[in-house]
Amino acid sequence: MSGTFISFEGPDGAGKTSALKAITAQITPLLGDRLTITREPGGNPISESIRAVILDRKNTAMDYRTEALLYAAARRQHLAETILPALAADQLVLCDRYVDSSVAYQGAGRQIGEQAVEEMNRFATDGLLPELTIYFDVPAEVGLQRIQAHRQPDKVDRLDVEQTAFHDRVRAAYLRLQAAHPDRIKLIDATQSPDQVVQESLALIKQTARRYF
Repeated sequence: MSGTFISFEGPDGAGKTSALKAITAQITPLLGDRLTITREPGGNPISESIRAVILDRKNTAMDYRTEALLYAAARRQHLAETILPALAADQLVLCDRYVDSSVAYQGAGRQIGEQAVEEMNRFATDGLLPELTIYFDVPAEVGLQRIQAHRQPDKVDRLDVEQTAFHDRVRAAYLRLQAAHPDRIKLIDATQSPDQVVQESLALIKQTARRYF
């Protein structure tokens, strides 16, 4: 594979999706068809169908391991159908969430085991990790306040309505991942202004994928 794979991670309300949209607007004119923007769960019809099941607020009876397996299944299809072909075509792939999300949300947030979730996803991805992961860090209470203030009611999903303790566990897991993989995972203080967050993110992207710029 000759392309470059970069993922965006962060707790709910960190602003990573908004930052990715702003970055996309800036770099699309430069890269054109050498750029792929995608998300997890989702990124293609099969994975998007799985996403709808996972995040549906009516699915309150979903077992936590079922949830983790569905994320892994969606990820495998996303990888096979979207990410790997883009990398083979020498594209820069920017992905909103990847394996680290499952480790943080299901492994730590759901308390089913970070190592177990990591191993499950190692099988699903055949061990493929991004060259760079940009982690947008905010305290749980800040992220939840942003969701309550800005997200439309029909966009609030099953994970958004979890208690603060759940989101505290998620953030703690992300910080452990960043400490364990500092060469891959770079932390950005997402309590800064949106413009500053975008500029710092762009600098990291251009440093990792400089041949595209």
